[in-house]
Amino acid sequence: MLFRCFLFIICSLSIVTGALAQQPNAAAGGAGQGGWVSLFDGKTLDGWKITDFGGEGEVTVEDGVIIMRMGQPLTGITFKAGDKVPTDNFEISLQGMKRRGDDFFCALTFPVRDSHASFVVGGWAGTVVGLSSINGLDASENETTQYEKIDHNKWYNVRVRVADGKIECWLNDKQMVDVELKDKRISTRIEVDANKPLGVCCYNVESGIKEIKLRRLPK
Repeated sequence: MLFRCFLFIICSLSIVTGALAQQPNAAAGGAGQGGWVSLFDGKTLDGWKITDFGGEGEVTVEDGVIIMRMGQPLTGITFKAGDKVPTDNFEISLQGMKRRGDDFFCALTFPVRDSHASFVVGGWAGTVVGLSSINGLDASENETTQYEKIDHNKWYNVRVRVADGKIECWLNDKQMVDVELKDKRISTRIEVDANKPLGVCCYNVESGIKEIKLRRLPK
């Protein structure tokens, strides 16, 4: 009887170990829960490059966070494998924090079909949230312009979706952008063009970025 119990325990442990081994590692490029793929390993800038804005601040990885120090005026990072980034039917999410300064701590630039756009959080002295640009109008002057109090040293969830003929963006659980693409001219401001096709930057601010993820959506 004791021998049978021992065999049962060994077999159970083998099954559990095998199941764990088959779980995909998102940080290594496999799809995790919900189909999300991590684009940041939490340790290094592998897969990313510091964006050549001219006057950019130092970028380091500390305790699982990408620290983008204040530049003159922009500091950012750009995803190296731009040709692997989808241009439609996808979502991107990250967590961002404004550490010092009072302008945007996160402008997430992303592909939109044959163009690009930027979801700006905390711009124009720290409160403007919106999409740049629509028909040549930036986040401070188009239909997506909203105002949100952004606290220092607080993590914010930033999420962008390009699908179903729309661009949608959220800050935490609050939807900030819902734009139909039909008859719209989507573009980026020339200042952040170096962040294309996928990148994050901050303006006269020191910011922290982590948990950068992407997932494809069914057509």
